Amino acid sequence: MGSDSDLEVMKSCIEQLGSFGIEPIVRIISAHRTPQIAGDFAQKAAENGIKVIIAAAGMAAHLAGALAAKTTLPIIGVPLISGTGLEGIDALLSTIQMPPGVPVASMAIGRAGAKNAAIFAVQILALTDKNLREKLADFKKTQEKKVIQKDSALQ
Repeated sequence: MGSDSDLEVMKSCIEQLGSFGIEPIVRIISAHRTPQIAGDFAQKAAENGIKVIIAAAGMAAHLAGALAAKTTLPIIGVPLISGTGLEGIDALLSTIQMPPGVPVASMAIGRAGAKNAAIFAVQILALTDKNLREKLADFKKTQEKKVIQKDSALQ
């Protein structure tokens, strides 16, 4: 996260990862205020056992791109609403407008994006982890059942 003010929204991401048995490393790292720390984190992430990075930031939202520039790991960006009055559109545009060769997968703005970032990370990790594949399949079935139950309640 770019700031401690992002934690409230990112709790949904942390909790979603936890539901799959993943305990994430959670850090506050700013692309602008701690650029050296951000670069070091990204450069050492793979050797530290990290396989996917979720980067959440608002306003200029350069964290995901700054990390992507320093690693070959997949980066998932979560644009957040800041106090600018732009409702996160500024962060969304900053997250998705990456130059060729430095990709960032971008989620929706805010809490829904944070939750989807966790699920997308699990999808990536499940490519090489049978246990996660099974948990992901169960998750999808549960999602389906919830919708069917809600539909049935209307009938």
